[in-house]
Amino acid sequence: MLRIEGITVEISGVTILRGLSLAVETGATVGLVGRNGAGKTTTLRSVMGLTHLSSGRINLDGNKLDGMSSYMRARFGIGYLPEDRRLVGALSVRENLLIPAQASGVPNYEERLHRIFDLMPELREWSARRAITLSGGQQKMVALARAFVNGRKLLLLDEPFEGISTALSRRLAQTIQDFQRAEQGVTVLVAESDLKRAAMLTRRAFVIERGEVIEEAVFADMDS
Repeated sequence: MLRIEGITVEISGVTILRGLSLAVETGATVGLVGRNGAGKTTTLRSVMGLTHLSSGRINLDGNKLDGMSSYMRARFGIGYLPEDRRLVGALSVRENLLIPAQASGVPNYEERLHRIFDLMPELREWSARRAITLSGGQQKMVALARAFVNGRKLLLLDEPFEGISTALSRRLAQTIQDFQRAEQGVTVLVAESDLKRAAMLTRRAFVIERGEVIEEAVFADMDS
């Protein structure tokens, strides 16, 4: 469903990704685990078209993405949660959620928004509040919901549990799983530096080091 083949990315003359390859099947949830600076964020940004590829190919559900603008990629149903959330602080929660829907032409977006509110009822209560007034954990919830709005085929989640409590992390992990079941076939690629946090969502991960996938790992339940 998602296939990345031999991508190389250079930023300011520094090679960040070195012929990185991975594939994720339709409906699967897979981690991309590595230390800070290993290239996880650059990998997700490359799928979204936010970085320039020096070489390599990216294919989503039979569609060639490399060379395509980021807004066109979003129209294929890719939802993206950046590590730093990137909410528009002056806009309300509802307005932040409507941005990807309106920009990408998400069909029946009002109905979709209500389904997301059912998964995350707090957002309905906060819908008129400006994003800047929310706590860090609350902003993370809004940013995840924004990814849900457009994530009809693929969710790219960059450190979704970073900087929030264990209790909220577990809550969001369950919400992601509930969303994936409801959407029937959404694929999830989650970047995490912490194996225990990745294990909240999946037992399978690509291990990335210095811009290359060095192994594909299957790990045990970290709570056992």
